[in-house]
Amino acid sequence: MALQRIAAGVAALTCIFTPGLGGAAAQTPALAPHRAIYDLSLLRADGAKAPSEARGRITFDFSGSACDGYIQNVRQLTQLQPQEGEAQVSDMRSATFEAADGSDFRFKLTTKVSNAESAGATEETDGVAKKKKSGDVEIDLSKPKRGKLDYAGPILFPTDHMRKILQTARDGGKMLAARVYDGSGDGSKRFDTLSIIGAPIQIEPQEKAFQVEAFKNLRRWPVTISYFDIEQKDQLPSYTLMLELFENGVTYSMRLDYGDFVLGAKASSLTLLPPPKCKRPN
Repeated sequence: MALQRIAAGVAALTCIFTPGLGGAAAQTPALAPHRAIYDLSLLRADGAKAPSEARGRITFDFSGSACDGYIQNVRQLTQLQPQEGEAQVSDMRSATFEAADGSDFRFKLTTKVSNAESAGATEETDGVAKKKKSGDVEIDLSKPKRGKLDYAGPILFPTDHMRKILQTARDGGKMLAARVYDGSGDGSKRFDTLSIIGAPIQIEPQEKAFQVEAFKNLRRWPVTISYFDIEQKDQLPSYTLMLELFENGVTYSMRLDYGDFVLGAKASSLTLLPPPKCKRPN
């Protein structure tokens, strides 16, 4: 189902919007706390199962620092019109916190799918994941059902994953492979990811929201991140994210590829926020 695939990808958006720096803070521009809205549109649809129309919006709020960790709230509201039948709406929300050193990841994901006749059911995933000294990961889930999971490392949480993508781009690298845990699905999923990084984009930002002093002279790269469900035997990605990423952690634009259809996302609003003060005692 198309909306289920979108739900699987909402946690990946968290990694796009919250690229933590860890110990590399001195080597890159500071992350920019900000609020942004992206408008969604249907760019491509193939096959009988693909929607004939799609629209929606992604909103997110990023705050935090390399001192106290990072907080991210993402909401993706998507309406898909199938080729037959009524339109369906998915409302997905993700609230996460990740320690600046990538050792602690707390997540709460909520997904609701509805149509004109039914409000639909709500699915929730809630839990905490921690890295052990060995590099293995321990996950304590409270929803959808209580339980504990242990996975062998190395595994990256979303902010640490994006930190390594940014570092690879700054170093002139073109590829990064990593296993990632983002709390998606029922909280048990892990993904093998492959990130392909293009040459720095030379064209100046065209969107008005980015034509401000804070983005002058900042590099940005085209990045394609493919997510492979390690439980699936085929070699096709579950979904692919294509984005233009500034080195201050802000995403300029996105394409969300779900196989038989592709959504595009362009910024309609961007508000830069003042950097927070460190709350952690010296």
